[in-house]
Amino acid sequence: MAHRIGGRKLSRKQGPRLALYKNLTVSVLRYERIKTTEAKAKEIRGRVEKMITLAKRGDLSARRAVIAEFPNEPLVVTKLFDEIAPKYADRTSGFTRIVHLGQRLGDSAPIVQIELV
Repeated sequence: MAHRIGGRKLSRKQGPRLALYKNLTVSVLRYERIKTTEAKAKEIRGRVEKMITLAKRGDLSARRAVIAEFPNEPLVVTKLFDEIAPKYADRTSGFTRIVHLGQRLGDSAPIVQIELV
């Protein structure tokens, strides 16, 4: 039985799915807004919020946790700690916004824009 196992599978096995989540999270933090499908945006929203919350702590253990999550993205880590985290110092949560853009022409998948507020 698969009790208490949540999340979307997105028709992928575990490895490619986790790689997709990491790449989308890095893209949101790098460009501060991306266009993707609604299911993918809802899935990475919590991951982006967790990284910003870690960066707001600002201590060494938080920085090491973010580096462990994104080991090949030093520019994203520095941007997260130097630019993004101070911008959200007064908030406790709600760092992202999902805006619906319509349907994709090929398969009518709902397309959204996930952005940092």
